Amino acid sequence: MARWSPCKRRVFIDKLVKLGFDPPEPGGRHFYMRHGSHTMSIPGNTEYSVPQLKFLLREVETILGRKIALKEWQSL
Repeated sequence: MARWSPCKRRVFIDKLVKLGFDPPEPGGRHFYMRHGSHTMSIPGNTEYSVPQLKFLLREVETILGRKIALKEWQSL
């Protein structure tokens, strides 16, 4: 059975780009990624823990307006 696992920052950004987000832009304390009129802050740590990854994905799901399943996330 597949499980959520920690994700490197670079991999997370690459997956967001595949989901239609613009590349990261610097600004303030964090980098930002845009999807249409929505802006998402990207934390600066080098690896995101499973709870942090799930929190960020909930924000992505809100922006996209749909759920992202574990299989879809792993296939990106």
